[in-house]
Amino acid sequence: MASASRPAASETGDPLLLTPGPLTTSKSVKQAMVHDWGSRDAAFIAINRAVLEGLPRIIHGEGEFVTVPMQGSGTFAVEAMLTSFVPRSGKALVLVNGAYGLRAKKILDVAGRANVVHETAEDTPPDLAEIEAILTRDAAITHVFAVHCETTSGIRNPVEAIAALVKRLGRRLLIDAMSAFGALPLDSREVAFDAVAASSNKCIQGVPGLGFVLARKDALAETKGAATTLTLDLFDQHAALEKTGQYRFTPPIHVIVAFHQALEEFWAEGGVAGRGERYAENARILIDGMAALGFETLLPKARQAPIIVTFRMPEDARFVFQRFYDALKDRGYVIYPGKLTVADSFRIGCIGDLHARHMQAFVGVVGEVLDEMGVGLKSAA
Repeated sequence: MASASRPAASETGDPLLLTPGPLTTSKSVKQAMVHDWGSRDAAFIAINRAVLEGLPRIIHGEGEFVTVPMQGSGTFAVEAMLTSFVPRSGKALVLVNGAYGLRAKKILDVAGRANVVHETAEDTPPDLAEIEAILTRDAAITHVFAVHCETTSGIRNPVEAIAALVKRLGRRLLIDAMSAFGALPLDSREVAFDAVAASSNKCIQGVPGLGFVLARKDALAETKGAATTLTLDLFDQHAALEKTGQYRFTPPIHVIVAFHQALEEFWAEGGVAGRGERYAENARILIDGMAALGFETLLPKARQAPIIVTFRMPEDARFVFQRFYDALKDRGYVIYPGKLTVADSFRIGCIGDLHARHMQAFVGVVGEVLDEMGVGLKSAA
C-alpha cells in the first residue's frame, strides 16, 4: 500500500492518474514516442494507415465506416463532426445532461447551425418520450447529437435506444463517445449512426493530441462543402489521406505512433470486452470501497458507467477538498474536482493502465487520509 514515504507510482515512476483522460499509460506506450519520424516517411505512413484502418473494427464497422483523424484534443473531433455533418440548412437536436452536451451546443451556435436542446439533470438520462415529441413537432431537425458517457457525472446514456428512435423518425445520429469508445460496446451493425467521435487519450490508453471520427462512408460523402472551417473539414481531410496517404497539415506524429502501440495493447487485452471488464472491476472496487468509508455516489448503479465516478462532497466541516486532493497526490494519486452545477462533488476515474490492485490500494489510502483529517464518515454512515 502507498504511504507518504513511498507513494504509489506508474511503471515510469509517475503519480497514478485516476482521471478520465489524460490518464496513466503503459511504459511501452511512452517508449514508442522516443524516436523521430518524418511525416512523409513511408514507415510513418504505414503506421498511420494501420491505426486508421483498424479503428472501425472496434464498432464492427469494417467496410462501412472510415476513420477521419483530426489533429488536436477530442473537442476538435467533435467540432469537426458537428460542423461537417450538420449542413448549413440543417438543424440539430442536442441532448444535454452535462458539460459536453452544452459544449456541443456552443459549437453549433458559433458555427451558425440551427439547434434546439433537450436538457435533463446531470444525473438523469435523456427522456425518450420528450425526444420523440420534439422530433415529431419539428420537421426541420435533421440530426440528433448524444453523448455516450457524460464525464461530468459518469452517467451512461442510452445511445442504443436513442439511435432506434432517431432512425424510426428518419433523422441522423451523431455520437460523442469520447469517454466510452473502446470500453462500452457500440455495434454499428445494430446501432444506427452517421458518425462517432473519440480521441487517443481515453479508453484506448494513448496520449493526448489526436481526435478522430468514425464516419459512415455514404454519410461522409454527403458532407462535401458543408464544413465551416478549413482545418476541421472532415471530407477534405479524408480526401487528402485517401489520395496521398498524408495529412493536409502537420500531424502529431509521436502521438500517432504511441496510439498505434496502445491499440496493439488494447487488442491483446481482448478489445472492448476485455478492457470494459477490467474497468468495470476497477469501478466496483472503488464504489464498494468508498461506500464502506461513508462516501455517497451521485448515480445509482443502473446509470453508472465504469469510466469515472462522481462522489458527493461529505457534509463535514473537517473535510476540505483541497487538503484531501493534496494528501492523495502526495501519496501518488491524482483525482478530479467535481463538475456538477447542482451539488458539490469530486470525481475518480477508473480507466487507464490501472488494475484491481491499484484501486484497492487507493481506497486504503483514502481511509488513511480521512483519519488524518479527522473525518469520521464510516462511523457516521
